[in-house]
Amino acid sequence: RCFYDQKMLQKTFGEWKEWWTMCRERKLSLRADNHYRHLLHNLIFKAWKAYICQQQGKRNKYYVAESHAKKQILLRTWQHWLVYVDVKRTKRGMQSVALAFRERSYLRIWWAVWKRRHYENSAGHKMNILALHHWAQSLQFRAWFQWRELYLYSQSDKQKETKAVTHHRHQELKRCMEAWRGCLNLHRAKQLQNELAQEHHRSRIVRLCFSDWWQLWKCRRRMHAHQKDIEKLTARIALWRVFAHWKHYVVLCVEETRQCELADKHYKHHLLVLQKFWNRWKSHL
Repeated sequence: RCFYDQKMLQKTFGEWKEWWTMCRERKLSLRADNHYRHLLHNLIFKAWKAYICQQQGKRNKYYVAESHAKKQILLRTWQHWLVYVDVKRTKRGMQSVALAFRERSYLRIWWAVWKRRHYENSAGHKMNILALHHWAQSLQFRAWFQWRELYLYSQSDKQKETKAVTHHRHQELKRCMEAWRGCLNLHRAKQLQNELAQEHHRSRIVRLCFSDWWQLWKCRRRMHAHQKDIEKLTARIALWRVFAHWKHYVVLCVEETRQCELADKHYKHHLLVLQKFWNRWKSHL
């Protein structure tokens, strides 16, 4: 019974130890998976944060450049408008001065002509009127031609500015698209590298786990084989002890039987002697 209790205790302890090892391995594997997931999430969050900061920086730079371009366009437009207003004011001043001068000259000329040629005929008077009208028309034509040249010049400047702004916007859009494509290709390359690294890490973890499991299985197999050898040796030792006890018991039994036979023989011999002496005493009596 003591041997049976020891064997049961050893078997129970072995099963408990195997269960405790499996639980510990499961806990370690769960902790390793959680640590790997946490590290992977942290790396992904850092990469995403850097990408977002880079995108925000590019967006802020783009907004600053766009606002600066708008301010520059507005400043140039304002300057051209101020120049146009100054030219227009100058033209108005020159026109008013010219009109005033013309009126004064007209008054002086007409006053002199009226004084000199008050008594001239109507034909000369009509010719003078036609000449003055032609001169006024020539002045108006010159002024209109100058105003047309200024207007065409301002329109050509506006068209050039519009084309320059449109070209600048196209260049900025092209540059932004090229930068976005480069960033997208870089992001795809990084994502592919991360996937390859994750696949390599998973395969390496699987190989390591399989190697550890194989070593542990070999160790357990050796332990089981050693335990079986110990059990066989223990059984042999116990059998040898039982055989030794049985042999000793048989020897004792044989010895006891021999002693009993000797005692019986001695008792019978003693009885025979007593009977012999009894017979002699009887015969002597």
